[in-house]
Amino acid sequence: MHSGDPNGARQALLPAGLQDVLYPDAAHEAAIVEKLIRHVSRFGYARVKPPLIEFEDSLLAGPGGQVSEQTFRLMDPISQRMMGLRADMTPQVARVAVSRLAQEPRPLRLCYAGEVLRVRGSQLRPERQFTQVGVELIGTASRRADAEAVFLASDALLSVGVEGLSVDLALPTLVGRLFEVLGLSEQERQELRAALDRKDAAAVQQAAGRHADLFDGLLRASGLADEALERLMALPLPESVLGEIERLSEVIGEVRRMNPELVLTVDCVDHRGFEYQTGLSFTLFASGVRGELGRGGRYDAPRGEAEGEPAIGFTLFMDSVLRALPIPSEGRRIYLPSDSDGAFANALRAVGWITVTALDESADVYSEARRLKCTHLLVADRIEEVED
Repeated sequence: MHSGDPNGARQALLPAGLQDVLYPDAAHEAAIVEKLIRHVSRFGYARVKPPLIEFEDSLLAGPGGQVSEQTFRLMDPISQRMMGLRADMTPQVARVAVSRLAQEPRPLRLCYAGEVLRVRGSQLRPERQFTQVGVELIGTASRRADAEAVFLASDALLSVGVEGLSVDLALPTLVGRLFEVLGLSEQERQELRAALDRKDAAAVQQAAGRHADLFDGLLRASGLADEALERLMALPLPESVLGEIERLSEVIGEVRRMNPELVLTVDCVDHRGFEYQTGLSFTLFASGVRGELGRGGRYDAPRGEAEGEPAIGFTLFMDSVLRALPIPSEGRRIYLPSDSDGAFANALRAVGWITVTALDESADVYSEARRLKCTHLLVADRIEEVED
């Protein structure tokens, strides 16, 4: 004979990287998402809601192509066309901006929140389904737009209580442009790119050959923003790439003006995860928290055959954000007799109480209050604390 319920156990089993979010975590996540959306909305960002699934050719256009390998695909039984389940919401919002909102005045400020699903998780983020919250600022190449995105991403996280926050700034196109200007061969580029990605100083010097000092200096020009900028400015960089460094410096200055206390770091050789971005990019971290809290950067929003619109935005990953926040409290729960006055119960809820009304008149109110995890109960119009 078999003990237990094997059918029930099989029904509760979920695929790797997927999980049920239970109380109070589900309510906590929903509340934080709405706080973040309210915060960015105050800066002029209007909320949009793209569909969970859409045709593959539109979903994977432009920046969407970078998440092609992470996208679940299926056949639409109605149109017989391939569809994709979104792995990232940024490409969808960019599509909305350049199609449905093409006639809206620029710069266009949009925000969003929703679930995404990916084919596989990563070492730092094993979750395959999680919630994204983000903004896109479309139709401007302004340096102030870059600074607004960096500031708003950090300010939104600070507004919900994230502590120990830092922003790591990157120029993912810088190394590639240096490769072109210096005329490196494809093999030299691959070897040097791999060495830079590993942060292997010895391998960088060997792969860079006659340009060893330049790329070694670039690798070492990382760390706190002021020190990194000083090292970058001292490097013998070609004139054609100095504009990127100057822009980075101006953006840092603008962000500092908006929040002088924000910790900013720079890593100019980092490009992994920023492959589709066209300029300044950034990652948000919190001290002691596994994984990045969010990412952002500049990209081109595709417009079909026409040249893309300049855009910058960021996405916050709610699984990581919640790890950076205190464990939520379920609040004050009061057990009410079945014949309690409705107006009194409404007044309690209005000031923050969670009310649980008795359904069994014959049950002992003290036992029921404890069993249903109430912190208080109403006895003869008097609120009493429930003792363990």
